[in-house]
Amino acid sequence: MKRNDLKKMAIVGFLSVLLIAGTMTAANGHGHHHHKPQKKGILLVAFGSSLPEAQAAFDHIDKTVRSAFPDIAVRWAYTSRIIRDKLEKQGEKLNSPAQALAEMADAGFTAVAVQSLHTIAGAEYHDLVRVAERFEQMPEGIDHVRIGLPMLGGPADMEKVAQAILATIPEKRAADEAVVLLGHGTHHPANAVYAALMWRLQLADENVFVGTVEGFPKADVIIDQVKENGVEKAWLMPFMSVAGDHAQNDMAGSGKDSWRSVLENAGIECETVMKGTAEYDAFVDIWVGHLKSALSALKAE
Repeated sequence: MKRNDLKKMAIVGFLSVLLIAGTMTAANGHGHHHHKPQKKGILLVAFGSSLPEAQAAFDHIDKTVRSAFPDIAVRWAYTSRIIRDKLEKQGEKLNSPAQALAEMADAGFTAVAVQSLHTIAGAEYHDLVRVAERFEQMPEGIDHVRIGLPMLGGPADMEKVAQAILATIPEKRAADEAVVLLGHGTHHPANAVYAALMWRLQLADENVFVGTVEGFPKADVIIDQVKENGVEKAWLMPFMSVAGDHAQNDMAGSGKDSWRSVLENAGIECETVMKGTAEYDAFVDIWVGHLKSALSALKAE
């Protein structure tokens, strides 16, 4: 085994110990790094997808970020172990956030802006924060790490996201037709953001709905509301960074339990838009704005 590989393994192992113990403070490791030359980097962190079609969304973000920050190195990581394991069996190796940060530490990066590409500040985001912060505490870690908020990371983002949604509704959609956005959903309390977002959207358009696969509101709640509004046609759009498995199966699939099938069985015509939010500039600009804030925090240090 190469020396660099051993070093990476040691860093990831040390990180695991810190995550269990959770007792070190951010100041413990900083004195070990002052001799290193300054090297800044960006780590983009997405949930991930195993579908080749989803890569267009990641490519769009990557191109936008590199264009906005041409002098800063960009790396990627993915938080879903299931996705990473599945793609590894197909011969594609993807890094977890810990692995990516270990490689960046090994490559001499001293300041890293870690940008979450998640939609809400749920469990995945908070796990990412804990991992990233530990690297700032390690003797062989990274001097300064700052985390960019997810798309719906703060009160001001609610208005920005609502405007982005209204701006990306298909032009062919009529005012008396429903727009149904499908989010992932989570057991985390941050799931409440989906219902709050729907309330905000319906102040502007009563026929825009936001539901989730794994949280609230679920399909039965949204579909009942769509039917109550008496609409005859619904536009189904993923409210996830990529139009991955959930969009293709839970939203638009041919199975009897898909949102499209249930709506069509209720006599409502459906049109599907298979584009994730990361394929639209209006949403990507929100993530990039959070990344700018994280980089500004690094610069201030």
